[in-house]
Amino acid sequence: MSAEKDIRRAPAGAVPMWAWKLSLAVCAAIWGGSFVVMKDTLDNIPPAWLMGIRFAASAVIVGALFWRKLRDNLDRSHLVMGAILGIASGAAFVVQNIGLDDTTPGRNAFLTATYCVMTPFINWLIVRQRPGRNNVVAALLAIVGVGLVALGDDLSLIMSGGDWLTLVSAVLFAVHIVLVARFSSAHDVMTLTVVQLAMSAVLALGVAAFTERPPAPEVFASADTWFSLGYLVLLSSCVCMVFQNLGQAHVPPAQASLLLSLESVFAVVASVLFYHELVTPRIAIGFGTIFVAVLVSELGARLNRGE
Repeated sequence: MSAEKDIRRAPAGAVPMWAWKLSLAVCAAIWGGSFVVMKDTLDNIPPAWLMGIRFAASAVIVGALFWRKLRDNLDRSHLVMGAILGIASGAAFVVQNIGLDDTTPGRNAFLTATYCVMTPFINWLIVRQRPGRNNVVAALLAIVGVGLVALGDDLSLIMSGGDWLTLVSAVLFAVHIVLVARFSSAHDVMTLTVVQLAMSAVLALGVAAFTERPPAPEVFASADTWFSLGYLVLLSSCVCMVFQNLGQAHVPPAQASLLLSLESVFAVVASVLFYHELVTPRIAIGFGTIFVAVLVSELGARLNRGE
């Protein structure tokens, strides 16, 4: 058996749990930076076209890197399960990026992070695994945190169309997280990832063909465009999709969703540094509340295991 062969099937103690959690935190950091990258790129490339290009290139690269796994594992079951993951993931990213065109990177990131609230309960509906008390507390804290971001100074709900679309994408991201955990136990993770990326590309390009004008050819003469595409393809998709799916194959969905929600932390930092977004005290408190929600989820899980 080659060293490449399905890390997911290695003995339980071969890779410590903290390493899988760290892989999800790395994804969160990379995705946090991508909000600013995408915000600028969307000025030149429409959202669905951007996602289609991103996922198509990523599918080719990851497929080339893991072609032996595809050769050994690709069958009807992997195609069907991977396609389902691709539809959920592709739709989530397309809707999120359409929403980003009508809101700020920080707000988009914070509202996307509400999938950490939804995941334990969607998981309950699909696999009948009741959320722990720490999940419920963490979810309530996350709701408060997002509320502090979304509410105006007079406590009125100030939500743009882009904000509402971002919440729809959060539901889709939560569904995707639960499905990855469900499908990965009986399938090769890397094969699922390649099929998922390819299906996401098909979905995004299909939406783009019917709803958006193609980007102008001169856009691709810009070095900034290629830097953005390089970040989105190589880091946000190739690295993060691999890390995410491998990490979620080992970390319970509720904890995984909250670790991934740390992207809102990194996104706000990047948005302040590079997009000059103003962070008011109220939004800063919301930021901190979501971070506390992650800690509650993690510490509660450790106590439940008697660590």
